[in-house]
Amino acid sequence: MPLWDQLKSRTSEMSSQLKTKASTFKNADFANASMAMCALIAAADGTIEPSERQKTAGFIASNDVLSIFPADQLRKTFDRFCSKLESDFDFGKVEVVQAIGKLKSKPDQARAVIQVGIIIGGADGDFDEHEKKAVRDACFACNLPPSEFDL
Repeated sequence: MPLWDQLKSRTSEMSSQLKTKASTFKNADFANASMAMCALIAAADGTIEPSERQKTAGFIASNDVLSIFPADQLRKTFDRFCSKLESDFDFGKVEVVQAIGKLKSKPDQARAVIQVGIIIGGADGDFDEHEKKAVRDACFACNLPPSEFDL
């Protein structure tokens, strides 16, 4: 099976798992970590293109797992993290990864946020090395082995 087909199959499987667990994740740390992950993936190459911001905002609005939160709240949080990454990428990245790391004591929620990152990273058909590194950084922040996610 070609690599892209495997990734597509895996992200579809992850989406199904996340839908099943969504109601147990309704808390501020999960919402913030999810938006931090979205911003981290959008900025994985060091910049956030307007098209990346728009696509990610579309994902946020249409994702079943994230639909348990008010869309406007998620959008504001996503924009806040994006602004931090745009104004000072290195400092912003520290804050974004810390927000994700708050789920360290909640491994199921941390795994769900990692899966959100993988889904977003692969949404355009190219889960590139910058995006993979961003997801690995998030894994380390949550004390999850990247190998668990084939990274």
